Amino acid sequence: MEILSKLNSLVKEWICEASIKRNMPPNVAEQVGGKIYTFGSYRLGVHHKGADIDALCVAPRHIDRSDYFTSFFELLKQQPEVTELRAVEEAFVPVIKMNFDDIEIDMLFARLALKEIPDNMDLRDDCLLKNLDQKCVRSLNGCRVTDEILRLVPNIENFRLALRTIKLWAKKHGIYSNALGYLGGVSWAMLVARTCQLYPNAVAATLVHKFFLVFSQWKWPQPVLLKQPENVNLGFPVWDPRVNVSDRYHLMPIITPAYPQQNSTFNVSISTRTIMQEEFKNGLVITEDIMQGKVTWDKLFEPPNLFSKYKHFIVLLASSTSAEDHLEWCGLIESKVRHLIGNLERNQHITLAHVNPECFPPLEPESDKFCTMWFIGLVFAKTENLNVDLTYDIQSFTDSGKSKDFNLLRDGHQIKPN
Repeated sequence: MEILSKLNSLVKEWICEASIKRNMPPNVAEQVGGKIYTFGSYRLGVHHKGADIDALCVAPRHIDRSDYFTSFFELLKQQPEVTELRAVEEAFVPVIKMNFDDIEIDMLFARLALKEIPDNMDLRDDCLLKNLDQKCVRSLNGCRVTDEILRLVPNIENFRLALRTIKLWAKKHGIYSNALGYLGGVSWAMLVARTCQLYPNAVAATLVHKFFLVFSQWKWPQPVLLKQPENVNLGFPVWDPRVNVSDRYHLMPIITPAYPQQNSTFNVSISTRTIMQEEFKNGLVITEDIMQGKVTWDKLFEPPNLFSKYKHFIVLLASSTSAEDHLEWCGLIESKVRHLIGNLERNQHITLAHVNPECFPPLEPESDKFCTMWFIGLVFAKTENLNVDLTYDIQSFTDSGKSKDFNLLRDGHQIKPN
């Protein structure tokens, strides 16, 4: 892809210049390399036209992360193809976000303990992680997991077609969102990959049916593993409920296949798991009808009507005074909504809190305000003449919206549940 080729050239140019500034002879600096890798849906081959690309910049040992967020960031600023450039240096996985020729790119950074980065470097080697800091290991993890998934499926083309189908189904049914406590792209990929392993000779249509068969009956919290974890003693924390008490509370563990193994679904709550289990069962009924010729594939992608399913809703309204602020504000609120779901689940009168990942504009827009609404469907325990006060559950969430966690709170930002 031309965009990635341009980015790769920029990375090499930047690393060469940074090396010369560190008094490296130019002829040596030209040989130290540097490379862009892709991961996620683009690398898996299941992206759609215009979708964003997850990328990783790999640099040799004499290039620091601070260089990446200063001199490389400045080099990107100078490129006419680059717009909406922003750095999120303090994130759990530090990232530079940009639009490059109108394609959205999220680019991570990892420094390897090597003098040079050859073009044919394979990131699957566990020894590359020796002496790296946690942020570099986390940045490398995306590529290592994606490559391992592709290595572990028996037929890549069947896997891709089945995964495209399941991703579309999950999005249409409102259960595709890691931030809100459902599953993200890598988790869906691992569930489909596990189905492929269990039915290695099945074509894509059969795999989709078997996917629903397997996971409508899965005995959670039994973990989904694509391979048995290897014991690589490099000292990084790995998912292991025998050792880590917190891992025992994960409700729907799907374990990444590359060291250090992690649970990709730690955001899943009792409510979101219940909702996904119901969708797996419904998916099984529909795909059985498809296999028998009773209905067509369109039936699988019909979105359910959340508004006819529940009698009671909480409406979460976020507002800002500028479009740019609003995008950031909504992203931040979305990352915290699962805490509200957790509060509601702990209320003895609530049996289910169903957040819809789709957000809506207000019914009556205001010219000087940017507003977004989320709907959370509630199921109450069956009690006569129930009068439930949710003030405390909601207040503790909105208070967190004004706390230091929400350090983006600016004039004009509001968060208001109704």
